Amino acid sequence: MDIAIGEPDKNFAKLEALLEEAVAGDVKPDVIIFPEMWNTGYALERIRELADREGERTRALLSAFSRKHGVLIVGGSVADLREDGVYNTIYSYDREGEQAGAYSKIHLFRLMDEEKFLLSGSEVGRLELDGVPAGAMICYDIRFPELARRLALGGAQVLFVPAEWPKPRLHHWRTLLTARAVENQMFVVSCNRVGVSGTTEFFGHSMVIDPWGEVIAEGDESERIIRATIDLGLVPEVRSRIPIFEDRRPSLYQE
Repeated sequence: MDIAIGEPDKNFAKLEALLEEAVAGDVKPDVIIFPEMWNTGYALERIRELADREGERTRALLSAFSRKHGVLIVGGSVADLREDGVYNTIYSYDREGEQAGAYSKIHLFRLMDEEKFLLSGSEVGRLELDGVPAGAMICYDIRFPELARRLALGGAQVLFVPAEWPKPRLHHWRTLLTARAVENQMFVVSCNRVGVSGTTEFFGHSMVIDPWGEVIAEGDESERIIRATIDLGLVPEVRSRIPIFEDRRPSLYQE
């Protein structure tokens, strides 16, 4: 998805159209994910004015859509205004339109001045979708393998990653996502924005990666819907064939 910086109304309208397109095919998806900060983009100097207060507009849209179509939603992330400030938050929903989880970005990206305008979350992104334990991280979070490992140790079989990851670091994006999949033997489902915001370009390349590190779907730099089918049975198979969790020695990993 391309994002109109500082124009929530335009972004909400676009997201609704893309959501309808996503469920209109011959096979309805089980889970839909979209990019980071899709409601405002990185209009950080106006973020308090533009952010969704308590996520009300976002939560209403996603709840109604998931209930109407019987789909699971990992709702990208939005600028979320609370009493103490603005957070970068994912809201997730089950097929009945009930909130299945929420996660606010823990690691704020100094190269885009996030720490000057946003507050960091204080809890890891655990969620459960159709009884499947999963995890959520946002963009810069993937540079912190400890967080992904904690989610995996908690049982996560799928890691969802919405992002606004900019050019020119495509190699980092692909390498880090693949590493998180391989080292934790889980699926990684990522969604990165496309387009231009000010002087910053975003390259897309949303990806779905299996627990062996094989890319089973990847987008390009255009705005489009990426579809993939994953077999969750692969997670226990890979974990049994290379038993990294049994062979861990956590007592030696502490500083």
